[in-house]
Amino acid sequence: MGITIAVVNQKGGVGKTTTAVNLTATLAEAGQKVLLCDFDPQANATSGLGVDKRKVKKSVYDVVIDDISPKEVVVHTKFGDVLPSGADLAGAAVELLSLPEGNYRLKNALAEVKNDYDVILIDCPPSLELLTINALAAADEILIPVQCEYFALEGLADLMTTLRLMKKRINPTLEIFAVALTMFDGRTNFSTQVAQEVRRHFPGKVFATAIPRNVRLAEAPSHGLPITVYDKHSRGAAAYKAMTQEFIQKLAKR
Repeated sequence: MGITIAVVNQKGGVGKTTTAVNLTATLAEAGQKVLLCDFDPQANATSGLGVDKRKVKKSVYDVVIDDISPKEVVVHTKFGDVLPSGADLAGAAVELLSLPEGNYRLKNALAEVKNDYDVILIDCPPSLELLTINALAAADEILIPVQCEYFALEGLADLMTTLRLMKKRINPTLEIFAVALTMFDGRTNFSTQVAQEVRRHFPGKVFATAIPRNVRLAEAPSHGLPITVYDKHSRGAAAYKAMTQEFIQKLAKR
């Protein structure tokens, strides 16, 4: 059975979707069977793997609200499989309140395909809401992208509070898989200081590889391509490839 990992941070703009998309592609390239579940109504992870979100007929919304099998909805791409999202997911948080086992709809749905994949990554919304709670209920572990900028640690404190509440009330076995440093600028002392502080707070959990600030990395999503395809020689591509090797090593030690 594979592992389900929620890529989560309650703070927006931390490279969450960029990390989910590029790890999906690099893990698939490394021979892993990967599914990216786009659980953010913005559907940026869907388009980031080259799927036109405007043409998606069935999405993860139909899976969690109407009990459609995820096998009917999964889109196969050259970069890994994706369970696409769409704008209709924005209203799902309200609808989930009235459904039986509302906190566990995604968990129950993904259980149907969990044996088909080595890794399922869930791209979460950048806020704590019922969608995020569903994602955390479905996850075995979480991957936390942290930008090497001011307020990063403040956002982490909020996320740790959420994690403790989730473990207490909904998913007692939920743990941290890894922390990924993003938007790292090695030219500044501040980025280095934030990285050191994050490593101090999460000993043994932070990937050695930090994802740099990189223009090509920022451009890739607008072309519907992961960075390793858009510009395989860029610093961003090299960083995500290196992080993927660390990811696979962590999987092997579980």
